[in-house]
Amino acid sequence: MTTYKDSGVDISSGEELVRRIKKSVRSTFNPNVLADIGLFGGFYKAQFRNIKNPVLVSSVDGVGTKLKIAISMDKHDTVGQDLVNHCVNDILACGAKPLFFLDYYACGKLSVDIAEKVIQGIIKACRENSCALIGGETAEMPGMYAENDYDLAGLIVGVVDKEKILNGRKVKKGDILIGLPSTGLHTNGYSLARKVLLERYSLDAYFDDLGCTLGDALLKVHRSYLNSVQSLLNNKITGKYIHALSHITGGGIEGNTNRVIPKGLQLKINWDNWERPTIFKIIQHVGQVPEEDMRRTFNLGIGLILIVDCKKADSIISSLKKLKEKPFIVGEVIKTK
Repeated sequence: MTTYKDSGVDISSGEELVRRIKKSVRSTFNPNVLADIGLFGGFYKAQFRNIKNPVLVSSVDGVGTKLKIAISMDKHDTVGQDLVNHCVNDILACGAKPLFFLDYYACGKLSVDIAEKVIQGIIKACRENSCALIGGETAEMPGMYAENDYDLAGLIVGVVDKEKILNGRKVKKGDILIGLPSTGLHTNGYSLARKVLLERYSLDAYFDDLGCTLGDALLKVHRSYLNSVQSLLNNKITGKYIHALSHITGGGIEGNTNRVIPKGLQLKINWDNWERPTIFKIIQHVGQVPEEDMRRTFNLGIGLILIVDCKKADSIISSLKKLKEKPFIVGEVIKTK
């Protein structure tokens, strides 16, 4: 006689995980959430009293091979935050604020302790971004994943007034690019970083220039820009002068920002306008990575770019500083040569 558990799938472990996280998941709920977790779908009441013409905005993403760092260090409480914040920033770039989130956790063998830490990270970030975690899926797949490996993905849904959608249509010649600092690699470029760094250093190697171990530097949480930027977007004065937003992920500064630049215009980036964080300098030096590859792979210290009217750039920078941000000018939009 062969049972499902004999094949490598333990249903009781999945039930124990749900029992452990249920109370914490409820802490992300708001009055629009109409059902507890455990049903076949999540219920969210679509009621937007303060939005004249609501448009739903959705995005789905993962954490990539940053998970390999978390697994190697046996530190699992941050990658869930990475996942939520990445997705929040993606829809923020469209002008949207988050409503609800769903996660997908897949593994070779379910460790309830590890999965709980990952999901607690998701819950923490959902609370910080006022985003309800209304559902998820845990998949135990022996043979598909190694026993100690797991993968993570998330779906976010947000809302924006149709009149306030940011899609690049307002961008014009002379607009200024304002950068907001990243906290490190965020969730992109880890395959290159791992190849370069881990062939030479261990994750517990301490770097004076970093002020921490290599592993801790690589696991720094992908930050959310929601609270600062949404505050400006909601302001009647500053909101209309923000013409577009760019979330700097895979593809780098140019690759992502070009997605919101209309035909006939191009970017002029002043690459010397900011100090690159030390982790990027180490990667480039140790791996002798060409500058072009660095620019296409990493955020190089900039996690989000605001494209704003040149006449209001100083005012917007001042507003961001009041919100405890450290903005700086990255470049401008010019006519295509």
